[in-house]
Parts: sequence; C-alpha cells; structure tokens
Amino acid sequence: MEDCYKTILNPSKETLFKDRNSKFFGYAFPVFNEDDVKTCLEILRKQHHSARHFCYAYQIGIEDIKYRANDDGEPNNSAGLPIYGQIQSFEVTNILVVSVRYFGGTKLGVGGLINAYKTSAQLTLEASEIVEKTIAVFYKISFNYDMMNKVMRIIKEKNITITAQKLELTCEYTISIRKKEAKAIFDIFKNLYKVEIKVLD
Repeated sequence: MEDCYKTILNPSKETLFKDRNSKFFGYAFPVFNEDDVKTCLEILRKQHHSARHFCYAYQIGIEDIKYRANDDGEPNNSAGLPIYGQIQSFEVTNILVVSVRYFGGTKLGVGGLINAYKTSAQLTLEASEIVEKTIAVFYKISFNYDMMNKVMRIIKEKNITITAQKLELTCEYTISIRKKEAKAIFDIFKNLYKVEIKVLD
C-alpha cells in the first residue's frame, strides 16, 4: 500500500549490546522535528552523564523525508550510518534511534564499531512496538442545515472520520480520509449541490 507507513508511538525499552567490555545502550523515540531529537538526546545525556559517545540516526517525514546520521566522535561512518541502515531496513519513519557507548578499554576497530552500532540499533528496533499507519488527507466541508442528512449519509456510507465540527449559522466539518480514497470522496462532495469542500494543509 503506497499510503501506509511504519512508525513507533512510544519510546522503546532500553537494550544493551556488549562487545569486548564496551557497552552499547540502545533507545528508540518517536520524533516529529529536530527539537524532539534534541530533547531526547538531552534526556539521555543526563541519564548517561559518564558515557563517551551518543551516536544516532533519525528519519522524519512520510513523503518528504528528512534524515540525519551522527557519529558523535566515532570514526567517520562507523556509527550513525549503520544505525540509519537499520531504520531503513525496518522501514520506519518519524523515529530517532540512539546508541550510547561506554568505552570498555579495548578498541573495536572500524569494522567492530560498524557491527556493534548496527547490532545495537537492530536490537532496539526489535524491542520497539512498530505500528502501521495510513496517510490521511483532511478536507473541510461547509453546507447549510438543509443538506445535513445528505452529507451525513455519505459520511456513514463511506465510513468517513469527522475530526472537528462547527455548527453555527452554517455547518462545517473537518474530515479525515485515507489518502488512496481521498480523490473519490472529494469528487462526491464537490458534485453535491450547495456543499463546499476544500483541502486543508
């Protein structure tokens, strides 16, 4: 389905991966903008104030994707990209995955680091509750009270969700439609006498 995407609704459980005395604590958070990312990282920095590295990757957006991978002092591309690779592999978005590393005294080398961060991210995503959501399109429909029965009949028949309503001199409904059905629903209301419909951003 082109109008579905996967994400998480709640932060994951903490996961732990160990390699030659280095510890990698993994976390996943639902995020919607860069401020959310900063907030989550600040929380983890307070929680793990003696850790050396807070490596992470995030992906935000459904159709217009933004992503970033950060090695936080580890060798280039040895941490952030392996984490981002797992985000892609699990096909999730609106998510931040962080791996907090405590150095155990033995260097792992670039190959070891890539494997450790990849595994930490994989364990974290496996511990996350991933849900599938549909992309919705929102419309505002305006009509007079004499059209109420006709409008309500369509809403019931097509199983349309009303997300807001304003009933004053005229009626205004905000409705949410699954993306793949949006055009057909728009056309039904557009062709209905005395009913105005417009797309909400």
